Amino acid sequence: MVSTDWKSDLRQRGYRLTPQRQLVLEAVDALEHATPDDILCEVRKTASGVNISTVYRTLELLEELGLVSHAHLGHGAPTYHLADRHHHLHLVCRDCSGVIEADVEVAAEFTGKLRETFGFETDMKHFAIFGRCGDCAARKRAELPDAGEPPAGG
Repeated sequence: MVSTDWKSDLRQRGYRLTPQRQLVLEAVDALEHATPDDILCEVRKTASGVNISTVYRTLELLEELGLVSHAHLGHGAPTYHLADRHHHLHLVCRDCSGVIEADVEVAAEFTGKLRETFGFETDMKHFAIFGRCGDCAARKRAELPDAGEPPAGG
């Protein structure tokens, strides 16, 4: 778990750390990149009466307060993670659906070019790049016949 004092963070902003807020924060922390449905399943392990609208309302408030952040990692629901972690890009593998966190600095040249060319300020914490992770790329290369050899029987 990340060492943060959610109670103080909320109190400074005029809110209380309710049991539901604490459970949602703990689920987001434990699951890292989790959809609201994933978070609900985790919360229900402790509090079976919590429903999906409570999770959505809580996530919305926690994001407004800067405690959680979301990203769109595909066609489904957004995923949530704690906002006190470093800002990062999400590298999403199309084969295994794995998510790799990369420091935003790896895209500094790209974002600089967007700013210089278009005057566009990027919001990198919502940015996802889709491709193939190293393990899946290696597996795919191993499946392909060697491009340097002539085809069998030829």
